Amino acid sequence: MSAQFPLHPHIMLLSNLTQFNLMLYLTGFPGLETVEHWIFIFFFLMYLMAISGNCSILIIIKTNPRLHTPMYYLLSFLAFTDLGLSVSTLPTTMGLFWFKSHGIYFGACQIQMFCIHSFSFMESSVLLVMSFDRFVAICYPLRYSVIITGQRVIRASLLVILRGPIATVPIVFLLKTFPYCGSRVLSHSFCLHQEVIHLACTDTTFNNLYGLILVMFTVVLDLVLIALSYGVILHTVARLASKEERLRAFQTCTSHLCAVLVFFVPMVGLSLIHRFGKHTPLAVHLFMANVYLFVPPMLNPIIYSIKTKEIRHAINKFLGLRKANAES
Repeated sequence: MSAQFPLHPHIMLLSNLTQFNLMLYLTGFPGLETVEHWIFIFFFLMYLMAISGNCSILIIIKTNPRLHTPMYYLLSFLAFTDLGLSVSTLPTTMGLFWFKSHGIYFGACQIQMFCIHSFSFMESSVLLVMSFDRFVAICYPLRYSVIITGQRVIRASLLVILRGPIATVPIVFLLKTFPYCGSRVLSHSFCLHQEVIHLACTDTTFNNLYGLILVMFTVVLDLVLIALSYGVILHTVARLASKEERLRAFQTCTSHLCAVLVFFVPMVGLSLIHRFGKHTPLAVHLFMANVYLFVPPMLNPIIYSIKTKEIRHAINKFLGLRKANAES
C-alpha cells in the first residue's frame, strides 16, 4: 500500500482536472550525464540490431515458401513481438539520450507502458506455444503433422497473444484515476507500471494485487508450463536408443530454450527486485530493466539465425543473390 501524503484541496482538484496532461520525468543513468552520447550510440546499435534482425526474420519467412510451416509461423510471431517491444521504448529512450527530452505526458506514458507490458506478455505466450510445438515434435513425431497444423498454430497463437493486452487494459486505465504528488520522476528512460504506481499518493492496493495476479496467471503460469514441457521432453529424449538420436532430438530445442532463458531470467529478476528489493541500489534496477527490454529482441534473431539451419540457409541464399546482382 502506498504511503498517504497530505495534499492541498486546490492541488488535488488541479491534479484530477489535468490528469491526462500530467507531466512525468524520465531519467537515464544518474551520474553518467557526461557520457550520455556514448550511451546513445550503444542503445542505437542495440535498436538497430533488434529492428533489422527481426525485420529480416519476418521478410525471410514471408518470402520463402519452404518456411511456411507451423514452426516458422511461431518464429514470425516471436519476431513480431520482439519488434513491438523494441519500438515501444524507442521514442523515449532515443529522445532522452539524444535530444535531452526528459518530460513525458501521463497519457503518452500510459500508452507506452501498455505497449511494453502487452508485448512482454505476448512474447511469454508465444514462447509457451513454441514449447508445445517442440513437445509434440519430440514426444509424438509421427502425429506431429496431424496435431500441429498452420491454421491451429495461428489460432492458438492469436488466442494466447490477445490475453495479455486485454488483461493489461484495466491496470493501465486505472492509473488515470489516481492523484499523483511528489517529484513525479521515473528512474528509467521508459514507463513501467510497477514504477508509476509508486508515484500515486493514494491507496493502490487493487492495482498492486491485480498486477500480481496478472503476472501469476500469465508469465509465471507460462514459465511453469514451459518447464513441464521440457521435463517431458527430457524424459522422452533420455529414452532414445543412441546418443546420436538423443543429441539430434535435443538440438531441435536449443534455439527455443535459449530464447526462453534470455526472456524469462531478466524478467523474473526485474519482478523480484521491484517487489522485494526496495533497498537494492538503483544501478541494479536500471541494469535489470534495460536487460529485460533490450537484450531479448536483439539476441533472438541472432540465436535463431545461428541455430536454425533453414534460416541460416535462407540468409546465405539472400546474401548470395545480392552479391551476384552487385557483380553483374
